[in-house]
Amino acid sequence: MDDHRSLSLLQFMAGKGLVLSHEETLKRESIIHKLKKIVQHWITKVAWQRKLPENVIRDASATILIYGSFGLGVHNSESDIDILCVGPKFATMAEDFCIVLYNILKCKPEVSEIRCVQDAKVPLMRFKCEGVTVDMPYAQLQVMSVPENVDLLNPMFLTSIDETSWKSLSGVRVNQRILQLVPNLENFQSLLRCIKFWAKQRGVYGNLFGFFGGIHLAILSAFVCQTSPDACLSALLMNFFHTFASWPWPTPVFLQDGIMQVLQDMTEKKTWIPIKLPCSPYRCCQSNITRSTFNRIRAEFLRGHKITQEILQADFDWENLFEPYGNVYKKLYSRYLKIYLLACAKDDMGDWVGWVKSRFPSLILKLEEMRVCCDPNPTEYVEIGNVDSEQTVVFCWGLSRCMDVNVTSLEKEFRNVISNSYQGMAGKMELRIVPASEFPTRITKEMKACWKIPEHNQQRTPVYSRHLPNYLIGYVATEDKI
Repeated sequence: MDDHRSLSLLQFMAGKGLVLSHEETLKRESIIHKLKKIVQHWITKVAWQRKLPENVIRDASATILIYGSFGLGVHNSESDIDILCVGPKFATMAEDFCIVLYNILKCKPEVSEIRCVQDAKVPLMRFKCEGVTVDMPYAQLQVMSVPENVDLLNPMFLTSIDETSWKSLSGVRVNQRILQLVPNLENFQSLLRCIKFWAKQRGVYGNLFGFFGGIHLAILSAFVCQTSPDACLSALLMNFFHTFASWPWPTPVFLQDGIMQVLQDMTEKKTWIPIKLPCSPYRCCQSNITRSTFNRIRAEFLRGHKITQEILQADFDWENLFEPYGNVYKKLYSRYLKIYLLACAKDDMGDWVGWVKSRFPSLILKLEEMRVCCDPNPTEYVEIGNVDSEQTVVFCWGLSRCMDVNVTSLEKEFRNVISNSYQGMAGKMELRIVPASEFPTRITKEMKACWKIPEHNQQRTPVYSRHLPNYLIGYVATEDKI
């Protein structure tokens, strides 16, 4: 019966489009191969421009490493490609990555919608390559040449690196360590696909909304695989909910590697659901989980445990476990916080929505300070306005005990948060508390938390030597800058 349930679950996932076709996988592999060639061309150019010795130019090497869902083998047709560009010590982030490589990629016909996000916690370049979204941060190692398959778990490569590079390296290092520690890779991948789909369906996926991010679910899934190394897929799924429905939070979850000793780091911020990274420095994953969202997550663990206890019943249906939370969400609360977002220009909408979303954790905490129970809904909705059919992106969060909320004061404080450090043209933002009858219905495609590079960087035009066409002299000055 376990094997039968596991097979039916695999068929269920395939029917939901969670498994990428062979053709789509080949397309992504081809994109990565092209980007590797571009990055190698870039680092040779940088070495030459910096007038390094001929042998250094000849041996100069940089590489890209995959991580995220594609790196773990759990990607689908909607997944981005997360890759890390790793360069040697003479290739800087500010100049060589954000300007020289940016200009090289921008000129490629297969690359579109390229942006450089320098103010994110992990600075990165985001673009589309052959229609697939690529997120590419940069890490600078203190070596003159980076091997193609550099082992980032080797301490030799981690000496004297800057903080930004260390953060950028984290995703790849965690992925590599997880793949080393799981006893059965195929079972782990299948379980993680299920858990990510469950979290998205049940509205508990999205780090910016106080819920799980991909790395949290990957470690939790790997933990269950370690504790049940011989279990089939259906048993692993049942064990997942049994384990975390009864877990004594805030006891941390960590993967066993035979080396790590779990010690309480007094400098670490305490979290509601601490999940330890499986590689040094063994800190907890960054988390925005709050009291309100912890209660929602725990309720979903309990619900999943209750449903999967019936997994061997003849009439068991996977649809019950993965039923979309949105089907009942608008009936759960009598009042909702509606967040309206509108950009000054249509092309800036993604930037503005992404920026505001990155500040949502502070809004959730502010609501809790006002003793309001908040259930942040990660779904993005769209409403059509009366002026030139303008589209407003809307978020709608369920509220409990919200009778005394001063929404004017709340909006003022949150406006101060989102206006701080935003480098584009700030759009409109409005908060309202509305009844359930005003719950939006039109869902829009999710907008990524991304914003453009500052104008003085974006508009720089490179100038090359007439005698040495590949040698970068500088950039054309704008009218108001020298």
